[in-house]
Amino acid sequence: MHTADGGSPACPDTARQQRLATQLADMIPGLATIRVSLNDPRQSWPHPYTIAKDAAGETIDLNRTTARIAARWILRVWPTLDWNRAHTFDIATATLTRSVPAAGRGR
Repeated sequence: MHTADGGSPACPDTARQQRLATQLADMIPGLATIRVSLNDPRQSWPHPYTIAKDAAGETIDLNRTTARIAARWILRVWPTLDWNRAHTFDIATATLTRSVPAAGRGR
């Protein structure tokens, strides 16, 4: 079973993960992965931050409302994870993994 942090199952309800993947794909056409954290670089307090990518790895521009809704949906499925660290949700597999920080960045 998939784990987000290498410990206990990230979300034992795979049907819920599949529903989330379907909802996000419907809301954001072309979505392949979505990266979420509470470290929006434009805010000085914890705030959802979302980066959506298509299958080619290109960033999909999201309006503020869509980005917030998508982040909140993901945060609610995995409420106990450390969201100060970014996690990436793969739409095709409906799995969440902890993202690797970009080289040279402190987060």
